[in-house]
Amino acid sequence: MNINERLPSAGSEALLDYGHGEFRVVRPGAFVRCAVTGAPIRLEDLRYWSVDWQEAYVSPEAVLLRVRRGGRP
Repeated sequence: MNINERLPSAGSEALLDYGHGEFRVVRPGAFVRCAVTGAPIRLEDLRYWSVDWQEAYVSPEAVLLRVRRGGRP
């Protein structure tokens, strides 16, 4: 995400393309959902995601749960 992208409308869910060390906004929004917990994650707070699975995670603990679960859900 960079400064040239429009600010998302409040309350809408974004669609992202997760890359190595950055993500690209495909559909603007204010948040994404954690693939493990379903908790909303504001884009400015997003720190954890999987490039391979194209999923976001709310915390390192959620990442660990996802890895332990293995495979696609």
